[in-house]
Amino acid sequence: MHVVDIDENNAQQYLIDESFNRPVVVDFWADWCAPCKQLMPLLEKLADEYAGAFLLAKINADEQQGISGQLGVRSLPTVMVFKDGQPVDGFAGAQPETAVRELLQKHLPSPWDAKVAEATELLDQGDTAGAVGLLRSAWEESSKLLEITLAYAGALLEANRLDDSEAVLNEVRLVDRDALHEQLMAQIELKRVAGKSPEIAALEAELLADEGDHAVRVKLAVQLTTDAHHRDALDHLLTVLRADRDWNNGEGKRLYLDTIASIGKGDPLAAEYQRKLFSILY
Repeated sequence: MHVVDIDENNAQQYLIDESFNRPVVVDFWADWCAPCKQLMPLLEKLADEYAGAFLLAKINADEQQGISGQLGVRSLPTVMVFKDGQPVDGFAGAQPETAVRELLQKHLPSPWDAKVAEATELLDQGDTAGAVGLLRSAWEESSKLLEITLAYAGALLEANRLDDSEAVLNEVRLVDRDALHEQLMAQIELKRVAGKSPEIAALEAELLADEGDHAVRVKLAVQLTTDAHHRDALDHLLTVLRADRDWNNGEGKRLYLDTIASIGKGDPLAAEYQRKLFSILY
């Protein structure tokens, strides 16, 4: 249960007792109060979004004047946060969504915290692709919080997706670019200077001698994928598919789809190259 209407019969249960289990956000409202009608749908939406992390307790101040008086409510809407049986925070008057979210974030784990924690475990286990997917989702859900931006960029860097990592870091405002941001940018440049493996260099030299050799180009794409240079690999496979959509009895297309799958479902890079394949095939 995410939302409950409060009266004198259940006030003890939900305002006091329940607040020892999870925060209770109490919304005092009235039918005649226009700002209340603006605020309540927002609170209900957030209650659903947080999926039970807090209880939204709605109190009609006109009908429950005893409760409103005991809690010192003098204007509507009034919102209070109860924890451990006591009001610990709140505000009066309608507030924008950003302000309400800031209030909740002070007292609740964020919806994306679990994804960040799971991504950290996956990185420790060597599952970089899985971690990148979770951190991308957390990054988007958190409206690109700095801490998550840096974690996401770091995972992309670990996956050798240097351009993508740099693009994420470039979204950070100049005023927010701290020592960790500088460190990640430096690591990107160091990886670029280090260059690609000798196997890749050899295949690139062989391809340069005959750019129409699709077999060499595909071998190069496979090696690039092995070294996590997914964008370069997909570009080479696209070149093959543009020249021959059914190259080697569909082997080019299969490798292309396998490379996309290795990046991770829903990843922007995967989506970008799925669209490019679609434009060739259809």
